[in-house]
Amino acid sequence: MTDRRNLIRKLYYSDNLPVLRNLESESIDLIYLDPPFNSNRAYNIIYPDDMGQVTAFDDTWTWTPQCDEYIAEMKNARGNNSSLKAYDILCAFTSAMGKVQINAYLINMAIRLIEMRRILKSTGSIYLHCDPTASHYLKILMDRIFGEKNFRSEIIWRIGWVSGFKTQKKGWIRNHDTILYYLKSPTAKEAFNKEYIPYPEGYARRDGQAPTGKGVPIEDTWNCSDADRLDSIMIKSFSKEKLGYPTQKPLALLKRIVHASSNSGETVLDPFCGCGTTIAAAEVLNRQWIGIDITYSAIAAIQERFKRQRLNIWGDIDIVGEPKTVQDVERKLIHEDSAKRRKEFEKWCVTQLGGLPNENMGADGGIDGRIMFGDDEVAIISVKSGRVDVRQIRELKGLLDHRNRVGIFVTKEEPTKPMLDFAKQSGLYEPRGKELRLVRDRNVPVIQILTLDQLLQGQQPVLP
Repeated sequence: MTDRRNLIRKLYYSDNLPVLRNLESESIDLIYLDPPFNSNRAYNIIYPDDMGQVTAFDDTWTWTPQCDEYIAEMKNARGNNSSLKAYDILCAFTSAMGKVQINAYLINMAIRLIEMRRILKSTGSIYLHCDPTASHYLKILMDRIFGEKNFRSEIIWRIGWVSGFKTQKKGWIRNHDTILYYLKSPTAKEAFNKEYIPYPEGYARRDGQAPTGKGVPIEDTWNCSDADRLDSIMIKSFSKEKLGYPTQKPLALLKRIVHASSNSGETVLDPFCGCGTTIAAAEVLNRQWIGIDITYSAIAAIQERFKRQRLNIWGDIDIVGEPKTVQDVERKLIHEDSAKRRKEFEKWCVTQLGGLPNENMGADGGIDGRIMFGDDEVAIISVKSGRVDVRQIRELKGLLDHRNRVGIFVTKEEPTKPMLDFAKQSGLYEPRGKELRLVRDRNVPVIQILTLDQLLQGQQPVLP
């Protein structure tokens, strides 16, 4: 029996390529990935309580100089047959179609899949979850990198019932995803724990006798009968699993994969872990796990998931790459020549406060985020990465109204004395109606200033 106290639980806040390159060869038993599908759209996290939404990731691809670098790297990978085979097929795609979006996507996937093959044990398995946008291209790429003889199954996962807007489509309605299942080696004895659906009531063998087996073996078409309910949570408005993450998969789906293709104590990797369904499945099934995601929104969603599932292990998780010092934040999130990176810093600060970031890249009216409290009250957040003075605090107070009644100012620089004086002179929040019983004797300043250093130390604003 595996000692749960010694399980590996690692979460990387990073692009997955450098992490994959630093993992040991033949160290992973099972890889599941649900990567971007080249859908050419942005995916949003939907927050509860009418707080709105924020971009989780942007699934759009263009050919960049980095694509040329990756192609050259695959070409020059001496002795690495999977790299050379990937190079050959990508050159064929590019020759046929040019430097188009799909080829940029496939190059970015190929350089990562090559590393996944390297780190997978000889007895290991990999499941790639995709949809018709790119599944046919990815199948060819996987055949080249992992080998055609190592292909085991194309699993069809029926998403669930069809209703609402989907039914209005002219033509056949798409209602499935594809999961490509490969082994690392055809000769190694891979882990596979066969799964069964219980026999239906009244089921009998051909000779009329009651069955004696474990049940009906699960096929490569999932969620295609009432006996095998595996519906997507995204079509279930009542699902308690929902975290608002746009591509969230049901826990039951990942538990099926993790249970089937790994054993207790073995290591599961999800290099695009999103809101953490794979690592949650690995945790409840007593596996070691590694998750990687490039957005802090995903890390925050995973933390919320573990709270909901009452998995009290957050303190046992090694979060690699999360900013822990002001210097870390400056290096990873603040670049004055990049508006996009400054926006990521603002979003990170707001997320640390448990708020909803403002997505606007341009003028945002001084509001970088919001926190809901009470029935309809909102604390507004303003984040500054550069020099600050009392004028910005006055502007924040000027934004307060009957609903936005508390202002939180986050600054990388130390606040000046006039800033602190103005915040103090702004007084305390005065509850009304139902909030009278919520606030009790708690003093809630109308204007609150938090430094980046205080935020990193875990200090939070005072709210009703």
